[in-house]
Formats: sequence, C-alpha cells, structure tokens
Amino acid sequence: MSRSAWIAFVVAAVGWGTGGVAVRAAFDEGVGPWTTVALRVAIAAILVIAFLASKGIRRPDRLSMKIGSVLAVTNLLIPYVLFTFAYEEASAGFVGLFAALIPLATAVYAHFMLTNEKLNGGKIIGLAVGFIGVAALLVSGDSGLGSEGRPLVAAALALISVAAIGYAGAYAKRYAGRYDPLEITGLQFLLSSVILIPAMVWFEGLPDSLTAPGWALVFYMAIASTFLPFYLYYRLIESAPVTTVSLVGYLVPLVSLVAGVALLGEQIEPGIVVGGTLILTGMIITDRSGRTATAVG
Repeated sequence: MSRSAWIAFVVAAVGWGTGGVAVRAAFDEGVGPWTTVALRVAIAAILVIAFLASKGIRRPDRLSMKIGSVLAVTNLLIPYVLFTFAYEEASAGFVGLFAALIPLATAVYAHFMLTNEKLNGGKIIGLAVGFIGVAALLVSGDSGLGSEGRPLVAAALALISVAAIGYAGAYAKRYAGRYDPLEITGLQFLLSSVILIPAMVWFEGLPDSLTAPGWALVFYMAIASTFLPFYLYYRLIESAPVTTVSLVGYLVPLVSLVAGVALLGEQIEPGIVVGGTLILTGMIITDRSGRTATAVG
C-alpha cells in the first residue's frame, strides 16, 4: 500500500481501537448501550448526508441500495450492537482482542466469495493458532474487569460480530469499484439509524439526561470511531486486497489494550496476555502466507 493508504489504515485502527474505550467511558457517564450505538450512528449519518448534499446529492441506484442494505446489517447493525453489549461484560482490551480475528474471518469468506483471494496452508495454520488463542482466553476466565465481568458472554457476542464483519468485507470487495465509498458509508449509517433510533427510544427512552461528557464521548465515537474508519475502509478496498485491508484488526487490539489501561485503569491479566499473543501470532502467520501466495501467483 502507498504511504497515504498506510496513514488511512492507521487512522482507521486508532478510531476503532479507541471506540471501545469511549463506549466503556460512556457507560460510566450513564449512557445506555442502545443510546450509545444509536446516537453515534445517527450523528455519523447526518455528517455524511450533509457532506454529500454540499456536493450535490443524487438518488442512489438499485445496486448502491442493495450494497448499502447488506452492509448496514452485516458491517454495522450486528457488530456495533453486539460489540457494544460485549463492553458491558468485559474490558475494552479483552473485547478488542477479538478484532484481531477479523482478518481470519475475512480470509475464509474471501476464499469462497472472491476468485483471487484463496486460502492456503499457511492461512489455515494461522486460523487454527488464532482460535487456540480464543480458547485460551475463554479457559482463563479473565475479562479485564475482575469479578464483575462475564468473559463467555462477551466472547460470544464478539465472535458473532467478527463473523458478520468478515462476510461484509468480502461482500464489499466483490463490488469494489461499482459504488462510491462515501455514498455507501452514508447509506449504511442512514439505514441503520432507521432501526437503531426506534430501538433506543423503546428500550431506553430519549437521551434527555445525557451529561456534557456523555455527549462529548458520543460525538467522538460518531466522528473518530464510526464515520472516518468506515469511509477509509471502503476507500482502501477499492485498490487493495480485502484481506490486506482487514489487517487493520492487528492494530485495533493494541490500541484498545493500551487505551483501556491508560485511560480506564483496566487490568491486563495472564489469560489476556496468553490468548492475545496466540491470536496475534495467528494473524501474522496469515498475513505472511497471503503475501507469499501473492508473490508466487
């Protein structure tokens, strides 16, 4: 990837990595999980629509609506809701580790959905090592929250999210070049908001009691952890293999762990260290196998 692409790659990783820390901080400010996810997505939708309107917004065609609808469900609704609830059960560092499985999930889906991104022996070994890491996390019982956490619940929610994101990545790559990344980002946010805002009102009511810090955290998540990462992600996969771009999952756990410890006083427990090391080892094996296969091909 080019230098500008790497900058975009890092910005997306920092945005998603600090998003989990911001979610847990928002919980401490009394912001409910439905309110957290609904407001961040709705604000991001407004930002994108306003920007598109300034450029002369056009009616999306049928293909864009189809792609936007699929990605709204698989790349936003499912992972954002489930990851948000996972942060109630475990630390930002613990949940963030599961983001490292996204490249593996993407590689599996890409094998079946794309013609030029097939699995090989090295990727399969990486997949196995990564899931051994997940098993180590679950066996240890360490959540990063001490006795308050429920790591099994957090892991289940995170793994479903990872599976959805992996599918979304391969799906978006299949249609790369046939849609405008900003338009798809806006459609994804807007369609998701239509579901999330009523859900927020139903489960938690209107956000009329949010504190100033709570609103600040919501706006941070909307801009830095929602709008920017998604837009940059779709822009990157226009010119790079989706399995390469999905390696942003390597950096997300590191950002989450460091930010969680530094800003929230979370615990880095032995199970998190062992499981995280194995997961990241699996990611490295997968990455190198993919580059070797590309060079040979």
